[in-house]
Amino acid sequence: MGKSARQRPKRLAEKLLKIREGLRLSQNEMVAALEVEENLSRSMLSGYEVGRREPSLIVLLRYARLAGISMDVLVDDELDLPEKLPAKRC
Repeated sequence: MGKSARQRPKRLAEKLLKIREGLRLSQNEMVAALEVEENLSRSMLSGYEVGRREPSLIVLLRYARLAGISMDVLVDDELDLPEKLPAKRC
């Protein structure tokens, strides 16, 4: 039996980038704001934003909380981010 790759949200990278830009944070500032510095580097964050890497559930939860949105919005390709993020800049 072969293992097939699990499904991944197609728009996740785009949404993560939009969140960071919407909060007006640099990649280094975003790493600090996510409060997972020991497990996340700027290069890993860059990988998330271009779709080369997929963040852990904990990191996704931190993004959602920082942006003031539900995790559903991040992982559901049919849902769009709000025009203006409810959260304030860190």
